[in-house]
Amino acid sequence: MIAVSGIHKHFGGFRAVDGATLNIATGSITGLIGPNGAGKTTLFNVIAGTLAPTSGRIEMDGEDITGLAPHELFHKGLLRTFQIAHEFGSLSVRENLMMVPPAQSGERLWSAWFHRARIAREEEALLRKADEVLEFLTIDHLKDERAGNLSGGQKKLLELGRTMMVDAKIVFLDEVGAGVNRTLLGTIGDAIQRLNKERGYTFCMIEHDMDFIGRLCDPVIVMAEGQVMAQGRIDEIKANEQVIEAYLGTGLKNKAVAGAP
Repeated sequence: MIAVSGIHKHFGGFRAVDGATLNIATGSITGLIGPNGAGKTTLFNVIAGTLAPTSGRIEMDGEDITGLAPHELFHKGLLRTFQIAHEFGSLSVRENLMMVPPAQSGERLWSAWFHRARIAREEEALLRKADEVLEFLTIDHLKDERAGNLSGGQKKLLELGRTMMVDAKIVFLDEVGAGVNRTLLGTIGDAIQRLNKERGYTFCMIEHDMDFIGRLCDPVIVMAEGQVMAQGRIDEIKANEQVIEAYLGTGLKNKAVAGAP
């Protein structure tokens, strides 16, 4: 689905992404891990159109999408979430979802004057869709709560719900587990797996929680110093000497040696 070829992103003399090449297969949940400063979020920002690459090429289903703006990628079904959730705090949880679909009739002054019945029908359909999404995510009891009052984990679920209000093909999740308690993290993981298996979503996720990555992701891609270091199943990644030295730490290596027969 996504093919990233030789992507560079430089900030002056600093090479945040330095020739990264990777593929994200349709229907996969791909994990992206690496030490802080490896270039993971910068690469996400380049793919999602927030930053223009210095050089390189990005394709989605064979189409060149290099340098397209986020709103253009949104219409192609490429969405992303952020490490810090971006909700509309003064609106209710349900209203946050209902704002997502583009080109609503109520946004146009002419329609607001002369097509009130159409607007009412659209709003009713959006309301039903929002309630269906909230039920899917098991947070329907919060539908009338102000989004700003939600916990960190509930806000991450709301962000995931916003991707469900449109026809998302691939969703990039930036540290969806950051600051989330274990119970809610389990709920988020369940929702990601269900969206993948039942609705055909493709995911790529940055995450530092290796247990969470191991539960959800295959393959796992490792970045270091702006480049792709390794790719494979989580067990292969954990056994990779290069990855252990650069990211997982010598403690894991020593533990494995100590536990060997």
